[in-house]
Amino acid sequence: MLDFTTIVQDIDDLTEQFCEGCFVKKQLRKDQGKANAHRFCIETCTVGEQLQFLGQELLKTHTKNK
Repeated sequence: MLDFTTIVQDIDDLTEQFCEGCFVKKQLRKDQGKANAHRFCIETCTVGEQLQFLGQELLKTHTKNK
C-alpha cells in the first residue's frame, strides 16, 4: 500500500500533467456545461479512473491511521 504523501503527490502530478488545460474538458464545458464535463472526467477519462483509484487508496491510508 502506498503512503499518504506518495498518493497525494501522484494525484497532484496526474492533475498537473493531464487535467490542467485539458482540451476535452474545456470543450465539453463550453458545449455541454460543467456538470457534463465533470461526468466525462469521472466516467470516461482514463486519468479520472486513475484519480479515483488513488482516492480510494488515500481513504485506506486515512482509515488505517485512525
